[in-house]
Amino acid sequence: MKKIITLIVFMLSSFISFAQVDSLTLKNGDMIVGEIKNMEKGVIQIETPYSDSDFKIEWDGIKEIKGETYFLITTTEGQRYNGRIKSLNGDQFVLETDDHGEVMIAPDHIVNLLSVKSTFISRLSASLDVGYSYTKANNLSQFNTNGFIGYTTNRWGFTFNIASLRSTQDDVAAIERNEGTLTGNYYLPHDFYITASASYLTNTEQSINLRVIGLGGFGKYVLRTNSAYWGFSTGASFLNESFDPVFNESDSTFTTAPTRSEAEWYLGTEINLFDTGDLSFQTTAKGFRALSDQERWRADVNANLKYDLPYDFYIKASYNLNYDSQPAEAGKEIDYQYTLGFGWEL
Repeated sequence: MKKIITLIVFMLSSFISFAQVDSLTLKNGDMIVGEIKNMEKGVIQIETPYSDSDFKIEWDGIKEIKGETYFLITTTEGQRYNGRIKSLNGDQFVLETDDHGEVMIAPDHIVNLLSVKSTFISRLSASLDVGYSYTKANNLSQFNTNGFIGYTTNRWGFTFNIASLRSTQDDVAAIERNEGTLTGNYYLPHDFYITASASYLTNTEQSINLRVIGLGGFGKYVLRTNSAYWGFSTGASFLNESFDPVFNESDSTFTTAPTRSEAEWYLGTEINLFDTGDLSFQTTAKGFRALSDQERWRADVNANLKYDLPYDFYIKASYNLNYDSQPAEAGKEIDYQYTLGFGWEL
């Protein structure tokens, strides 16, 4: 019996030593042993065999790290390494890389860790939130949804965003706004990247039946740390749009503006702040200038303020704005919306 118990203990300890290849020592002295999945936006995620859910820990709360897992490691200088990471002392980490040997680096210069052997699900991020409001006066009701899917590889990143809003009330035509954007980025050294996207928009307020935009350009992060991202991009885009019929009260007829296709130059910026406890803030803005018609320019602005709740739920407030100096219907150059939703993220 004693031999059997010894054998079982040996097998269990062998299994644990194989599965628990990484360890984290926190500044309060606690130690967590398991497998590090990733670190992004200032939070490191580690999987352990003794918990149903992964542990998520603030990066600045880590005192020591030891690991055998291979990572794709991104730094504030825009460098990308493949290798292992371990602590040298309280102020320095050592990256054991394949191509550059041992690299000394301060902990706050590490922006991302991504397990090279990560599964498809671990590289995937997603969220969905919905909101609804109702006012008895005029039976005013509004329903909005927002969705996001992101996927990251060693050099590529893909995101897909969708947003939809529908508002109805008595004796007034329904207002609808739907948009979506698929974006792909290829990351270069020194925080440069190549970007391409395809997007659509329908908006009854501006009589837009369908606007489709293809975009390509390059960008650079001028700030990229564990607490914030800030980047700029520029390039060219091509726009094609059709419009809804507009009712003319003077003669009780409908007219439809002709379909427009235009090449544009754009300049955009993105700011992402997430070292604010359970709060995070993200905004993007793009300005477009028509190449053939110097009198027309457009702007798209999106902003999101999110408050994280337990169990991956959250509350999010969003703001969207579209400006067009030459809209299909005069007097409707600007359309904007505020939404408040409750959601869940993966």
